Amino acid sequence: MKILNEIRRPINLPLSKKLLYTASIFVMGVILGVISKALDETASNLLPHFLEVLDLRNFLSRIGVWIFLAVLISVYSKSPVRSAINVFLFFVGMVGSYYLYTIRIAGFFPKSYMMIWVIMTVVSPFLAFICWYAKGKGTIAISISSLIFMLVSRPAFGLGVWYFYIKYKLELLLWIAMIFILYQSPKQIIKVVTIGFILSFLIAETNLFWRML
Repeated sequence: MKILNEIRRPINLPLSKKLLYTASIFVMGVILGVISKALDETASNLLPHFLEVLDLRNFLSRIGVWIFLAVLISVYSKSPVRSAINVFLFFVGMVGSYYLYTIRIAGFFPKSYMMIWVIMTVVSPFLAFICWYAKGKGTIAISISSLIFMLVSRPAFGLGVWYFYIKYKLELLLWIAMIFILYQSPKQIIKVVTIGFILSFLIAETNLFWRML
Protein backbone atom coordinates (compact mmCIF):
# COMPACT_ATOMS: atom_id res chain seq x y z
CA MET A 1 0.00 0.00 0.00
CA LYS A 2 2.91 2.35 0.68
CA ILE A 3 4.07 2.01 -2.93
CA LEU A 4 0.57 2.76 -4.20
CA ASN A 5 0.26 5.76 -1.87
CA GLU A 6 3.40 7.18 -3.42
CA ILE A 7 1.58 7.21 -6.76
CA ARG A 8 -1.64 8.72 -5.40
CA ARG A 9 -2.89 9.04 -1.84
CA PRO A 10 -6.55 8.22 -1.03
CA ILE A 11 -8.79 10.78 0.68
CA ASN A 12 -11.25 9.65 3.32
CA LEU A 13 -14.86 10.88 3.29
CA PRO A 14 -17.63 10.76 5.88
CA LEU A 15 -19.89 7.73 5.45
CA SER A 16 -22.90 9.94 4.63
CA LYS A 17 -21.07 11.50 1.66
CA LYS A 18 -19.84 8.11 0.46
CA LEU A 19 -23.40 6.78 0.42
CA LEU A 20 -24.77 9.91 -1.26
CA TYR A 21 -22.15 9.96 -4.02
CA THR A 22 -22.41 6.24 -4.71
CA ALA A 23 -26.20 6.29 -4.75
CA SER A 24 -26.14 9.25 -7.16
CA ILE A 25 -23.78 7.40 -9.50
CA PHE A 26 -25.99 4.31 -9.41
CA VAL A 27 -29.08 6.38 -10.23
CA MET A 28 -27.19 8.08 -13.06
CA GLY A 29 -26.36 4.65 -14.47
CA VAL A 30 -30.01 3.59 -14.29
CA ILE A 31 -31.17 6.76 -16.05
CA LEU A 32 -28.57 6.48 -18.82
CA GLY A 33 -29.43 2.81 -19.35
CA VAL A 34 -33.12 3.64 -19.79
CA ILE A 35 -32.36 6.59 -22.09
CA SER A 36 -30.01 4.51 -24.20
CA LYS A 37 -32.57 1.71 -24.67
CA ALA A 38 -35.44 4.13 -25.25
CA LEU A 39 -33.44 5.77 -28.05
CA ASP A 40 -32.66 2.32 -29.46
CA GLU A 41 -36.37 1.58 -29.67
CA THR A 42 -37.28 4.89 -31.30
CA ALA A 43 -36.97 5.38 -35.05
CA SER A 44 -34.45 8.14 -35.80
CA ASN A 45 -36.97 10.18 -37.82
CA LEU A 46 -39.26 10.31 -34.76
CA LEU A 47 -36.58 11.86 -32.55
CA PRO A 48 -36.22 15.62 -32.07
CA HIS A 49 -34.13 17.13 -34.87
CA PHE A 50 -31.14 17.98 -32.67
CA LEU A 51 -30.92 14.38 -31.40
CA GLU A 52 -31.09 13.10 -34.96
CA VAL A 53 -28.30 15.47 -36.03
CA LEU A 54 -26.13 14.52 -33.06
CA ASP A 55 -26.77 10.82 -33.81
CA LEU A 56 -27.13 10.33 -30.07
CA ARG A 57 -28.91 7.03 -30.61
CA ASN A 58 -25.85 5.40 -32.21
CA PHE A 59 -23.47 7.32 -29.95
CA LEU A 60 -24.88 5.63 -26.84
CA SER A 61 -24.74 2.22 -28.52
CA ARG A 62 -20.96 2.50 -29.03
CA ILE A 63 -18.36 1.69 -26.38
CA GLY A 64 -16.52 5.04 -26.34
CA VAL A 65 -18.97 6.98 -24.18
CA TRP A 66 -19.11 4.21 -21.55
CA ILE A 67 -15.31 4.03 -21.34
CA PHE A 68 -15.25 7.80 -20.93
CA LEU A 69 -17.85 7.82 -18.14
CA ALA A 70 -16.17 4.93 -16.33
CA VAL A 71 -12.82 6.73 -16.37
CA LEU A 72 -14.47 9.99 -15.30
CA ILE A 73 -16.10 8.31 -12.30
CA SER A 74 -12.93 6.41 -11.50
CA VAL A 75 -10.38 9.24 -11.43
CA TYR A 76 -12.65 11.63 -9.50
CA SER A 77 -13.43 9.11 -6.77
CA LYS A 78 -11.52 9.70 -3.56
CA SER A 79 -9.78 6.31 -3.30
CA PRO A 80 -9.16 3.26 -5.48
CA VAL A 81 -11.67 1.24 -3.44
CA ARG A 82 -14.31 3.95 -3.83
CA SER A 83 -13.48 4.04 -7.54
CA ALA A 84 -14.09 0.30 -7.86
CA ILE A 85 -17.40 0.49 -5.98
CA ASN A 86 -18.65 3.55 -7.87
CA VAL A 87 -17.82 2.25 -11.35
CA PHE A 88 -19.23 -1.19 -10.57
CA LEU A 89 -22.54 0.23 -9.36
CA PHE A 90 -22.70 2.62 -12.32
CA PHE A 91 -22.49 -0.35 -14.69
CA VAL A 92 -24.90 -2.40 -12.58
CA GLY A 93 -27.43 0.45 -12.86
CA MET A 94 -26.82 1.06 -16.56
CA VAL A 95 -26.69 -2.56 -17.74
CA GLY A 96 -29.49 -3.65 -15.39
CA SER A 97 -31.92 -0.92 -16.48
CA TYR A 98 -30.99 -1.32 -20.17
CA TYR A 99 -31.73 -5.06 -20.25
CA LEU A 100 -34.70 -4.86 -17.91
CA TYR A 101 -36.20 -2.40 -20.40
CA THR A 102 -35.19 -4.74 -23.25
CA ILE A 103 -36.89 -7.77 -21.70
CA ARG A 104 -39.93 -6.20 -20.04
CA ILE A 105 -40.84 -3.47 -22.53
CA ALA A 106 -39.13 -4.30 -25.84
CA GLY A 107 -40.03 -7.97 -25.37
CA PHE A 108 -36.87 -9.82 -26.34
CA PHE A 109 -33.86 -11.38 -24.61
CA PRO A 110 -30.47 -10.90 -26.36
CA LYS A 111 -28.59 -13.36 -24.14
CA SER A 112 -25.21 -13.46 -25.93
CA TYR A 113 -24.91 -9.67 -26.23
CA MET A 114 -26.10 -9.18 -22.67
CA MET A 115 -23.44 -11.57 -21.36
CA ILE A 116 -20.72 -9.38 -22.89
CA TRP A 117 -21.95 -6.43 -20.84
CA VAL A 118 -22.37 -8.58 -17.73
CA ILE A 119 -18.73 -9.66 -18.03
CA MET A 120 -17.67 -6.04 -18.52
CA THR A 121 -19.63 -5.10 -15.40
CA VAL A 122 -17.94 -7.85 -13.37
CA VAL A 123 -14.41 -6.80 -14.39
CA SER A 124 -15.13 -3.05 -14.18
CA PRO A 125 -14.22 -2.62 -10.48
CA PHE A 126 -10.77 -4.15 -11.03
CA LEU A 127 -10.09 -1.87 -14.00
CA ALA A 128 -11.47 1.14 -12.11
CA PHE A 129 -9.13 0.42 -9.19
CA ILE A 130 -6.18 0.63 -11.60
CA CYS A 131 -7.52 3.66 -13.50
CA TRP A 132 -7.77 5.67 -10.28
CA TYR A 133 -3.97 5.89 -10.23
CA ALA A 134 -3.92 7.61 -13.63
CA LYS A 135 -4.19 10.94 -11.77
CA GLY A 136 -1.16 10.10 -9.69
CA LYS A 137 2.56 10.73 -10.05
CA GLY A 138 5.37 8.94 -11.81
CA THR A 139 5.85 6.40 -14.57
CA ILE A 140 3.01 4.10 -13.50
CA ALA A 141 0.48 6.94 -13.59
CA ILE A 142 1.67 8.01 -17.06
CA SER A 143 1.48 4.41 -18.28
CA ILE A 144 -2.09 4.00 -17.05
CA SER A 145 -3.12 7.34 -18.57
CA SER A 146 -1.53 6.33 -21.87
CA LEU A 147 -3.54 3.10 -21.95
CA ILE A 148 -6.69 5.11 -21.30
CA PHE A 149 -5.83 7.41 -24.21
CA MET A 150 -5.27 4.39 -26.39
CA LEU A 151 -8.77 3.16 -25.52
CA VAL A 152 -10.46 6.51 -26.23
CA SER A 153 -8.42 7.02 -29.41
CA ARG A 154 -9.58 3.78 -31.00
CA PRO A 155 -13.27 4.82 -31.26
CA ALA A 156 -12.38 8.40 -32.21
CA PHE A 157 -9.75 7.92 -34.93
CA GLY A 158 -8.84 5.70 -37.82
CA LEU A 159 -5.07 5.46 -37.61
CA GLY A 160 -2.53 3.72 -39.83
CA VAL A 161 0.72 4.19 -41.77
CA TRP A 162 -0.94 5.95 -44.70
CA TYR A 163 -4.14 7.28 -43.21
CA PHE A 164 -5.58 9.25 -40.33
CA TYR A 165 -9.21 10.29 -40.04
CA ILE A 166 -11.88 11.08 -37.48
CA LYS A 167 -14.37 8.22 -37.14
CA TYR A 168 -16.98 9.98 -35.03
CA LYS A 169 -17.19 13.65 -34.03
CA LEU A 170 -18.77 12.97 -30.64
CA GLU A 171 -15.99 10.51 -29.76
CA LEU A 172 -13.50 13.22 -30.76
CA LEU A 173 -15.14 15.51 -28.20
CA LEU A 174 -14.78 12.78 -25.58
CA TRP A 175 -11.11 12.40 -26.51
CA ILE A 176 -10.53 16.14 -26.07
CA ALA A 177 -12.41 16.09 -22.76
CA MET A 178 -10.19 13.22 -21.59
CA ILE A 179 -7.14 15.45 -22.07
CA PHE A 180 -8.60 17.93 -19.58
CA ILE A 181 -9.63 15.16 -17.17
CA LEU A 182 -6.17 13.57 -17.00
CA TYR A 183 -4.14 16.76 -17.43
CA GLN A 184 -1.61 17.46 -14.68
CA SER A 185 1.18 19.31 -16.47
CA PRO A 186 2.13 20.10 -20.09
CA LYS A 187 5.02 17.62 -20.00
CA GLN A 188 2.85 14.87 -18.53
CA ILE A 189 -0.03 15.24 -20.99
CA ILE A 190 2.30 15.38 -24.01
CA LYS A 191 3.83 12.08 -22.91
CA VAL A 192 0.40 10.54 -22.33
CA VAL A 193 -1.08 11.61 -25.67
CA THR A 194 2.04 10.62 -27.61
CA ILE A 195 2.32 7.17 -26.03
CA GLY A 196 -1.43 6.65 -26.35
CA PHE A 197 -1.33 7.41 -30.07
CA ILE A 198 1.66 5.14 -30.61
CA LEU A 199 -0.09 2.26 -28.83
CA SER A 200 -3.27 2.87 -30.81
CA PHE A 201 -1.27 2.85 -34.05
CA LEU A 202 0.56 -0.37 -33.11
CA ILE A 203 -2.70 -2.14 -32.27
CA ALA A 204 -4.26 -1.00 -35.54
CA GLU A 205 -1.26 -2.27 -37.52
CA THR A 206 -1.14 -5.54 -35.57
CA ASN A 207 -4.82 -6.18 -36.31
CA LEU A 208 -4.15 -5.49 -40.00
CA PHE A 209 -1.19 -7.88 -39.96
CA TRP A 210 -3.21 -10.73 -38.45
CA ARG A 211 -6.08 -10.15 -40.90
CA MET A 212 -3.61 -10.52 -43.79
CA LEU A 213 -2.30 -13.91 -42.57
